[in-house]
Amino acid sequence: MPQPTFVHLHVHSHYSLLDGMGKIDELIDMAKEHNAPAIALTDHGVMYGAIEFYQKCRKAGIKPIIGVEFYVAPTSRYDKGGQAERSYHLILLAKNEVGYHNLLKLVSIGHLEGFYYKPRIDWECLQEYSGGLIALSACLSGEIPRLILAGKYTKAKERALAHNKLFGEGNYYLELQHHPNLPNQVEVNRELIRLSGETGIPIVATNDVHYLRTSDREVQDVLLCLQTKHKKQDSGRMNMLDDDYSFRSPEEMAQAFIDTPEAINNTVKIAEACNLELPMNQVLLPHFEVPQGFTAQSYLRQLCLEGLVKRYGKTYDEIEAVYRERLDYELDVIDKMGFPDYFLIVADFINWAKSHGIVVGPGRGSAAGSLVCYLIGITELCPISYDLLFERFLNPERVSMPDIDTDFADTRRDEVINYVADKYGRDHVSQIITFGTMAARAAIRDVGRVLGASYDFCDKLAKMVPMFMKLPEALEQVDELRQIYQESPQAKQILDYAQRLEGSARHASTHACGVLITKEPLTEYSPIQYASSTDRTIVSQYSLHSIEDLGLLKMDFLGLKNLTIIESALKIIKVTKGVEIDINRIPLDDERTFELFQNGETTGVFQFESSGMKRYLRDLKPTNLEDIIAMVALYRPGPMEWIPDYIAGKHGRKKLQYLHPKLESILAKTYGVAIYQEQVMEIARSLAGFTMGQADVLRKAVGKKIPKLLAEQKEKFITGCMANGISKTLAQKIFSFIEPFAGYGFNRSHAACYAMVAYETAYLKANYPTAFMAALLAADQQNSDRVAIEIEECERMGIEVCPPDINQSFDSFTVVDENLVDHPTIRFGLLAIKNVGEHIAKVIRDERKRGGPYQDMGDFLRRINDKDLNRKSLESLIKAGAFDSWLDRRQLLENIEVLLKYNKEASQNSLNGQYSLFAGVDGVKDPPLYLRPAPPADRQTKLSWERELLGMYITEHPFVDYHRELKSVIVPIKNLAAKAPGEIVTIGGMVVSSKKIITRGSQSMLFVKIEDDTGNLEVIVFPKLLEVTREVWQAGQPILCRGKISDKDNERKVVVDKAIVLNLDHISDDLAAFRQSAANMKPGFWAVKPVSYKVKSADLLSKSPEAVHLILRQSISQAQLFKLKEILLHYPGPQQVYLEIDFNGEKRKIATGVQVKSGPELLAELKAEFAESIQF
Repeated sequence: MPQPTFVHLHVHSHYSLLDGMGKIDELIDMAKEHNAPAIALTDHGVMYGAIEFYQKCRKAGIKPIIGVEFYVAPTSRYDKGGQAERSYHLILLAKNEVGYHNLLKLVSIGHLEGFYYKPRIDWECLQEYSGGLIALSACLSGEIPRLILAGKYTKAKERALAHNKLFGEGNYYLELQHHPNLPNQVEVNRELIRLSGETGIPIVATNDVHYLRTSDREVQDVLLCLQTKHKKQDSGRMNMLDDDYSFRSPEEMAQAFIDTPEAINNTVKIAEACNLELPMNQVLLPHFEVPQGFTAQSYLRQLCLEGLVKRYGKTYDEIEAVYRERLDYELDVIDKMGFPDYFLIVADFINWAKSHGIVVGPGRGSAAGSLVCYLIGITELCPISYDLLFERFLNPERVSMPDIDTDFADTRRDEVINYVADKYGRDHVSQIITFGTMAARAAIRDVGRVLGASYDFCDKLAKMVPMFMKLPEALEQVDELRQIYQESPQAKQILDYAQRLEGSARHASTHACGVLITKEPLTEYSPIQYASSTDRTIVSQYSLHSIEDLGLLKMDFLGLKNLTIIESALKIIKVTKGVEIDINRIPLDDERTFELFQNGETTGVFQFESSGMKRYLRDLKPTNLEDIIAMVALYRPGPMEWIPDYIAGKHGRKKLQYLHPKLESILAKTYGVAIYQEQVMEIARSLAGFTMGQADVLRKAVGKKIPKLLAEQKEKFITGCMANGISKTLAQKIFSFIEPFAGYGFNRSHAACYAMVAYETAYLKANYPTAFMAALLAADQQNSDRVAIEIEECERMGIEVCPPDINQSFDSFTVVDENLVDHPTIRFGLLAIKNVGEHIAKVIRDERKRGGPYQDMGDFLRRINDKDLNRKSLESLIKAGAFDSWLDRRQLLENIEVLLKYNKEASQNSLNGQYSLFAGVDGVKDPPLYLRPAPPADRQTKLSWERELLGMYITEHPFVDYHRELKSVIVPIKNLAAKAPGEIVTIGGMVVSSKKIITRGSQSMLFVKIEDDTGNLEVIVFPKLLEVTREVWQAGQPILCRGKISDKDNERKVVVDKAIVLNLDHISDDLAAFRQSAANMKPGFWAVKPVSYKVKSADLLSKSPEAVHLILRQSISQAQLFKLKEILLHYPGPQQVYLEIDFNGEKRKIATGVQVKSGPELLAELKAEFAESIQF
């Protein structure tokens, strides 16, 4: 019996967010498995997956049918709120390009005009955009089935005939579904068949596919729970468990509709009628308006000629031949590829930004390799001076759209997007959608929550999966995860479901930087929608790759914080110094700047902030921009191992040797290390005779590591070398030399651009340190951890960072006028104070500008007449120190009622005009402000207020006093990074916050954030310790604790086993008590991984020279043991320390886990302290 042919025409993918489950690849694989000639995609109200689906179907040899399951408003799409009736469903399939474009418009209207819980269209829309479409009456939520179930058969018939007339004979079908467990479905099918017989409207069979196989039913139900925010056990919730909504086989469908075979046959008929052809990979650039008399090509050339004069001071005829030849070559390639408009569009918005004071990056990516880009203002580096290759940017042997990404100051990026939207039309410009997918850990947590598993269990399970690892791989590689999967039914169910959901789209959001610009209105190319219910930004429904595959112009407008810092610093310099700096014209050989790099003082310098980078800079001692470019390229996993070679080469400590003389000119600048992709391309050109286009293909082949492609390119390279007189053996050696470099070589153009931004930030820091640090602090003011690091850097630089001041602070961090202070000073801004909003900050600032500095507290309260100066904001200003130049904080706080009353009376008098008539007249005094005396606030209290209101300690850290007393006992938090996991450490700090967790055993434990004057850390307090230390973990308390370092989940923490509250008045007693209880003879006191074993006689006779053996001749106190450990820790080194003790008559050895550098100083100190009790 021949296999029946059936086409699924009602199919939901995972782009029916949290409803459909099948991914595009899976659906196509199922269609192939069933030998289906075609398949439709009909997601709910969206076309997110349409282009991906179309291309992948074509590649698989299956006809794609693009459709949508629409929501249709029963009345008008504009009816919302109480007047809106529940919308019904309608399936629309594109027969051809006309139908496809109508889908684009209908989906867009549904989102932009009809959205009310769901994107809705209406009958009016359908009347306007019905051409080229085939309609199906949909599921039980369709209009016709609903009317049938409401007992309105006559009305159902009327509406069916209306649809048939609208879409045209043969383009409207009554949809049957086989879901026998749904009583309503049986009734609807019966009436639809009757309706078909009476009207001649054909019937068609579908299965409303929401998942692939019946085994996925329960997993799809998890998605519905996530969508509706329910748990699986909740009653009365939406679910689809009653029947089968899988991708059923043709045989199953034929059997289900055995009484209506025409319903099966019509699926094929519909598929045959749908013949949509979408042109892909076109070049669909917007039109750029050029001055009269020019074409795009001639105008681009004209701009380049003007650029020669601007950049080099020479005309085309005067400039050196290398520039003329490069320019002519690039323009010829651009013309032949059809991209002049592209370059004009990019140059236009970049130059607009620059003309409006927006700092633009010097370039990004390979575009810096183009002389045309440099001449028309797109980039700021001369590609000839920096040996940058055009072919790395635009390969003449492979036509593809250029990709110029642009960095703007992040606070002004939206201004540029608005300019583009105004220039090309707001219906021609949108941002681009992107999709958040379920990663392994998130999928586990989502599934576990829906299944009712405890938070702790889900969290534990999720954290067993290494970051960025997929679940199947984790189950194979992580023993702990595999064990719990095998032993716990609950874990197995969660992980099985999570594996099916991993990678599924969970939500839509806006791409961070992508902007779409179209020649015709957006809806000619892509459906569009609002970014969210609260964000009215227009975004395309097609994601980045789909946009590019259609040949549309996608630009990346990136916001770079460092450019905002540069822009802010330039403004501060202009205001405070009267100096106007063009950042693109600063000297590139500035001594102070290179001294800053050489000293590794690069906190705040773009790309150069890490401790590892600083260390390498101190070794390298860069002297030119080439060194900075090289470090940008090298400081990454992989090439980082070549940094020592580069440094050795620069300082002449390594003899440079080359496999072939031609390599010297290519690699000499980088001391024999092939750092850049461009160097690999140049080697291929010089030695193997490749064109630059062919060399770029080689670069990509090596980078992608595709064996077949790599073998082809290797053969071509060796053949080319041999044709140039190089032996096969040497050619193979050269290829082996370049292969690893090509795999992780960096784009020199990009490295040069980012090195320039790094140099610019370093230049400002070196030459205008106070202005730069103020700009840096302002950019990071929402990140208290960063601000703390930057304040510490200010202290190192001799810049004081002061709390806010009512007369000196503006909104953000401000450089204090040099005439007001005797050393560089930065003030916190008013907006940094908690409870001080933008409005009251503006009122304070504007009044100060209008009437001059406030003279005293009374003057301030009389002049600020605004409802936002209330108890909360005034208390916050006081506690943050804004009035410290006048009065003590505690006195002001204890007189808060007086202050508020005075302000209120002053405001009323001002309204009544009682002061205005005589204000400022000699002899007329303002009413006095009387404040009760109060004891001044102590230092620790002030610091706690700073932490409360500013998010950090400003004047100093309150733990400084404790640190001074505990210096020999505790490890500073910033030094914990150098400690080994498992090592026992003693730390101290202020309790910042705590988070309580309930364990599976219903016990409480804490995650506590503590902070000393060097950094902060999270410590873990397990239930047993928490029972006896509950009073310790109160926010703001100084504590001392001991515990073991943990690196679980790649987060450094300390698991605490002992903790006390500190009191400065009796800190010696606190410390003695702590030592007494903490110091003991358990190996854990000493060891990272303690080892205790019997000592054999041989051990006593032979001691390893690589270890230090201490023999306890008599018992010593716990305090003495603590002292011993302190001394040993002061001499860190490679030698393991062992203790040998007498334990119940047996000699035992303890591996302490402490490593020292043995020498005369250590021995002398040990003998001085332990001469009688320890044998050395």
